[in-house]
Amino acid sequence: MSMIGKRLTVLRTSANLSQAKLAKRFGIPQSNLNRYEHEKSSAPYDVLIKYADFFDVSLDYIFGRTDNPQGKLYECKPKLSPLQEDMRQFIEMCFDPSSPMNARLKQKLLTMMEEDL
Repeated sequence: MSMIGKRLTVLRTSANLSQAKLAKRFGIPQSNLNRYEHEKSSAPYDVLIKYADFFDVSLDYIFGRTDNPQGKLYECKPKLSPLQEDMRQFIEMCFDPSSPMNARLKQKLLTMMEEDL
């Protein structure tokens, strides 16, 4: 039995539910639930979502991507592309008072303000 089948079985048995009772609650035949738990067939997404909702666990947990029933908490930290990194360095340099770019940026901003008047 692989991870998904194990997790489905553990969730059901931890709630002291028989396959028949859970299948009735989900509105599916008990034989289908048995096949999903023993991985004779793949559970459709709507059934996996019913498991996640009923047992208040994440699909990451059901799929075995984490051992935390609430799922993974992701921090989005995308890697900067070389162009973005160059732009970040340019911005840092522009706001460094000792940088020659600081004076050029200041002058450009003042000129732009005067043009808008």
